[in-house]
Amino acid sequence: MSDRELEAIRRKKLRELRKILASKAETEPKKKTDSKEVLNRLFVGRAWEVLNAAKLQYPQAAAYVENTLVKLIKLGKIRNPITGEDLYGLFRRLGFRVRLQTRIQILEHGKVKSLVDKIKEDTL
Repeated sequence: MSDRELEAIRRKKLRELRKILASKAETEPKKKTDSKEVLNRLFVGRAWEVLNAAKLQYPQAAAYVENTLVKLIKLGKIRNPITGEDLYGLFRRLGFRVRLQTRIQILEHGKVKSLVDKIKEDTL
């Protein structure tokens, strides 16, 4: 083979690889937004809060649960809304205790107070 033939083959291969990379780059962002859109259709209440907390604490397990939920929703096997409590229970049954930030607030005379503030007022 001559140098020209080798150079032509190299250019052809390079073009093919660029096409493959471009097609992958186009499909990957769609996949993430697509999964969020699919889950957003059925997530209600604090479901996103539970999923995001699970992603921070158990990234691999949360990614697996998220992908599985997306597949089941797309297949039509899950049609009912998924609440935060449902999702929390799912993680608990799988053996992952997702810790959520909780606050206790009291409504008193039209004002929202934290439990700490209420106890301080009562002790003074």
